[in-house]
Amino acid sequence: MPLPPADAPLEPTPPAGRAPAPTPHTAPSAASAPSARNIRTAEDVLALLDGLFPPEADRWTEGAAGWWDEFYADRDREVPFFTEKPDENLASYLDRGLVPPHGRALDLGCGPGRNALLLAARGYQVDAVDLSPAAIGWAEERARQAGAGIRFVCADAFTTDRITGPYDLVFDSGCFHHLPPHRRISYLAFLGRLLAPGGHFGLSCFAAGGMGSELPDAEFYDGSRRLHGGLAYSADELRGIFDALTEVELRPMRAEPADSPYFGVPFLHAALFRSRPAPLEGHRPIARPRPNETPSEREPGPNASPPGRSRAAPRPIGTH
Repeated sequence: MPLPPADAPLEPTPPAGRAPAPTPHTAPSAASAPSARNIRTAEDVLALLDGLFPPEADRWTEGAAGWWDEFYADRDREVPFFTEKPDENLASYLDRGLVPPHGRALDLGCGPGRNALLLAARGYQVDAVDLSPAAIGWAEERARQAGAGIRFVCADAFTTDRITGPYDLVFDSGCFHHLPPHRRISYLAFLGRLLAPGGHFGLSCFAAGGMGSELPDAEFYDGSRRLHGGLAYSADELRGIFDALTEVELRPMRAEPADSPYFGVPFLHAALFRSRPAPLEGHRPIARPRPNETPSEREPGPNASPPGRSRAAPRPIGTH
């Protein structure tokens, strides 16, 4: 091993049994490459997973608006949901009284606005959101022709601050199944923020065995990293994903004949869930005895006070 030059600074020899001290390094300048250690939040992780998909596979971020604009550009194409007919399940929920007869409603991924128009005609105050300016423009034309007062928002529903709840009804026909698996987290958080206590969530999405990809979630992050037209779900998978909500109805969408006023195809699920109602103000759950617990071991009753201390008033449970 060659000796260092005579004028080179000598480093001290570490004591026996101790590893050498790390050599200092120069901190990167502001002009250097971006940090490779930039994940600090859950949203950073979700954005990282977004980036695993090539841009041409994106159907869910603001960057996908151009793809959807091209999709909606030719209004004469034979696309089933280019019709003005609303979903048969939404009409059925309204007709059977499964959802309130009026209130605030959000049409999520509204496309040309066919379901928003039905909700407005039935007396709802309607907000409708979509990524695509072309879709929003088409929906606005239909609303003007119908004389419907619908508030349309062209934005990413999961990041915009222009969508504010609470909503008595959130209805999604065709948005959910275009999300990659990791963005279900964003979707559930979105519902948690915007759905009113006791509010309803309606969904029309690809059904396993009918249309859409049935690959396991992990496989979408390997190989081609495409969503293959959208994800298909079984009824039990939907129950598991939305298990924080109460199932009202989950069935195949009914196939509607050509002369029906409603849209219906058998390869979609039609699902309706309800959020938990707000607790009563000041409500305190009744304590139940534990197994093998004697009366003397139970907590004091609601009228009992510890020795020398006055009983505090019950703490109100806040609503949504």
